[in-house]
Amino acid sequence: MPEHSLKPLTPLGHESPETVTLGPVTIAEVVDIALASLAVRAGRGGDVATAARKAGIALPPPGHAAAGDPWSAFWMGPEMWMIAAPCSTHEDIVAALKPVFGDAASLTEQTDAWARFRVTGRDLPRLFERLCGADLDRASGGQAIRTTIEHLGAFLLVREDGAIDVLSARSSAASLHHAIIAAAKSVF
Repeated sequence: MPEHSLKPLTPLGHESPETVTLGPVTIAEVVDIALASLAVRAGRGGDVATAARKAGIALPPPGHAAAGDPWSAFWMGPEMWMIAAPCSTHEDIVAALKPVFGDAASLTEQTDAWARFRVTGRDLPRLFERLCGADLDRASGGQAIRTTIEHLGAFLLVREDGAIDVLSARSSAASLHHAIIAAAKSVF
């Protein structure tokens, strides 16, 4: 029987997350967060809301994100959220969430389907105006903005500390990373 030596790679294809600093901006690949999508099943919105409240999972309204410990979430669409928790404690996030929501919601593992980059630094609205149509001059911490970057569907999670997490399909991680770096080079 052949022996396989598998090791995880980041969305950018490296053994460890990549961080790039350009002037006052740092773009860091984030790989330590487990993700699962939660979709309310027909007529079960009340059950999902009650279960989430009991478990301490805030399900934010449209256009918002809610940070918590250990659970965080952001709104993705009508009666649909992305739930996040640290990989170190919730690597099998769906197994942790299934007892909470039972048959009231559909849960799908999403950790390896998304690339996440944390962009930090000053003057981020100026950087992102080159990337998408989101008006970050008016954005505040706790917002989740659905947008496109270089024809890629993306979410911008505006963090309380002034950082912005950018999430898009893992299959397009290199293109997204390149777009952010190119925009940063053109601004700074």
